[in-house]
Amino acid sequence: MPALRDLPPDLPSDLRAALDRIATGTSRKALAPRAAAQSHNYRAGGGSQTIRSQDDAMAYAFTRLPATYAAATAVLNAVNEVSELAPRSLIDVGAGPGTAAFAAAQAFPSLAEVRLVETNPHMRALGTALIAQAESPALRAAVYESSVARCAGGVADLVVASYVAGELGAGEVAAFARELWTATAQALIVIEPGTPAGYGRTMEVRRMLIAAGAHVLAPCPHDADCPLAAPDWCHFTQRLPRSRDHLQVKGASVPFEDEKFSYVVLSRAMPHRIAARVLAPPQVTKGSVVAKLCTPGGLVRDITARRDAVSYRRHKSWRWGGAVAP
Repeated sequence: MPALRDLPPDLPSDLRAALDRIATGTSRKALAPRAAAQSHNYRAGGGSQTIRSQDDAMAYAFTRLPATYAAATAVLNAVNEVSELAPRSLIDVGAGPGTAAFAAAQAFPSLAEVRLVETNPHMRALGTALIAQAESPALRAAVYESSVARCAGGVADLVVASYVAGELGAGEVAAFARELWTATAQALIVIEPGTPAGYGRTMEVRRMLIAAGAHVLAPCPHDADCPLAAPDWCHFTQRLPRSRDHLQVKGASVPFEDEKFSYVVLSRAMPHRIAARVLAPPQVTKGSVVAKLCTPGGLVRDITARRDAVSYRRHKSWRWGGAVAP
């Protein structure tokens, strides 16, 4: 059983310290234009296409890395909330500097083997420097490969593809999903930006792999078609603190940001089903709690009156993205 629950969204101390050491002497102000271009590119689903130098990689480390780490942590917390997953091996596809792998090492002390798949040489160089200073023995021993096929053994208990499907061309998502599922022994996590396009890519992976025998572990409490209809789409948000470096490079003044993401977690084993997933921030008033829920029977607008004191207190504690127990 995983030893950690509800991991915080800010970077772990070993990753922060490694970034500080690597960035010694780097001008944060000079990285700001690179960071702005990357933020625009990632919102559009462009992935690492703007990482063309080590300075680009450092700009990513100060701005996008904290946000993608926070999203990965939120997803792993959701997995821990509804399962007893304790993977011993991980393949992080489109790993960048190992962001999701660092989050997985925090969530799963069981991890003993980590393989990172990344083609961008500047991301690989940054990641190699970061994992060399990691507290996790599995991370320190991790190796980079250029493809899933080149990973030793080719299969891992947990496979993660975070913010990578958006880099694919039209018609390539299906083949990518098949490759990921072939490499998955227990569970597959796909995370994309929380935009209609990012949601669409996660749904394409979901539909295809359910047809191949997968079961949805999260966020959905069922394997049925998604009940949402355009212009609505399934996405969640994770608030993360901005460090001083983050503020300087991003040219921001607000000490936090909210990372929106869409995701799906697919399992080879039939999971224990939750009753529902909270799809939006509940509306809490003095008289009632109104919540938008995804249930096995479809969308539900749950209204709980204050006069039902026990249910009111329980429903008042619901959070956007949280699981509702049976």
